Amino acid sequence: MEAREGARDAELKKDLDATLHARRELGEEYESVLADSFLEKVEERLDSVVERRVRRQLAEQQMVLARDARDGGRSPVDSWGERFGFALISLILAIPLSAIAVANAGLAGLLAAWAGVVGVNALASGDRAPWSARNRAARRGDGRGGRDSDWED
Repeated sequence: MEAREGARDAELKKDLDATLHARRELGEEYESVLADSFLEKVEERLDSVVERRVRRQLAEQQMVLARDARDGGRSPVDSWGERFGFALISLILAIPLSAIAVANAGLAGLLAAWAGVVGVNALASGDRAPWSARNRAARRGDGRGGRDSDWED
């Protein structure tokens, strides 16, 4: 890519030299025409560079969007860290909750406390849960990412 840009720069320098040489031969009356011609070449060069950069950025954005759609909008590292942290905190908080539940309500209180911990973790798993619409759609492979219709955003 850099070799191609170097060749284009050399070509542009060659065009500038030719324009200056033509100006010396033709005189001042053709100066504005020659300058306009050279500036058109420079503008074309700039347009091609900008267009190439915009296409590259659009392709990168499309790749990111496709990756996000495939991963459910979460990056794997963040979602794993968030899920692990939430599970760890809920288990740490479940210890005193269990002690309080057993002390006040016995075995029924313990079962209710742990049912609550499991329920909160199940709800927090969100899109990763086996019952979520997005997860079912991903397994089904319909490409809609869990949406029930193509009209939803």
